[in-house]
Amino acid sequence: MTHVHPWRRYVALGDSFTEGIGDPEPASPGGHRGWADRVAEVLALSVDDFGYANLAVRGKLLQQVIDEQVEQAVALQPDLVSLSAGGNDVIRPGADPDELGAQLDTAVARLAETGATILLFTGTDVGFSPVFRGIRGRVAIYNENIRTVAKRHDAIVADQWALTDIQDARMWDRDRLHLAPLGHHTVARMVLATLGVPNELQPMQPEPLPQRTWRQARTEDLVWAREYLVPWVVRRIKRVSSGDHVQAKRPLAGPYRDGGERGIAL
Repeated sequence: MTHVHPWRRYVALGDSFTEGIGDPEPASPGGHRGWADRVAEVLALSVDDFGYANLAVRGKLLQQVIDEQVEQAVALQPDLVSLSAGGNDVIRPGADPDELGAQLDTAVARLAETGATILLFTGTDVGFSPVFRGIRGRVAIYNENIRTVAKRHDAIVADQWALTDIQDARMWDRDRLHLAPLGHHTVARMVLATLGVPNELQPMQPEPLPQRTWRQARTEDLVWAREYLVPWVVRRIKRVSSGDHVQAKRPLAGPYRDGGERGIAL
């Protein structure tokens, strides 16, 4: 069953969240699927010439997304643009959510000049995470700035803060930084609902996580810190990003099924 919607060309901007890290799929461009691909799959069902580009690259800060992706997106002449960025900034010590809000406003103002529908994302309520609980207030302030920017430029807000379903360990990858396939699927359903696009995606109901002893939980925490947290801290000290030398997985707004490799001529 397909449903009509008004969009013909969708361009996704952002960092690892939009690139689809945590949702591995060897058959997808870049080896990852993610919520944006899942949304594009649904949107393409009812539009024969639907074009989709994904410019997101892991590790990018908000200003890098603006500098490297906004004008490229404008050149693709989209009628739907999603922008989710700032998460990599907010988790850094000393990050200023008001400064980030000002940067975001500049980017959205430029995108709004295209006349495209613009979709922004609030950050997840990290109160459930012992590791990131300390930045919850900073995320909340940035979220309010995102809502202000959205109102100013008539953008739509996909509210992850209110998406309590993803405050569940089953939604997250082993690194606890990126969504797992179930998390990406859940966000895709929320995005489609926000856009008002009926779809056949069903909520997944996995088996409950097995009970863990206190010792098992602490052992897993130590393994996680060694494999993911320490390398992340080292990259911050060296000012190296996981996205350095990584290219956008779908740089052209081509048909969804060919991975965007056959770009639509402008």
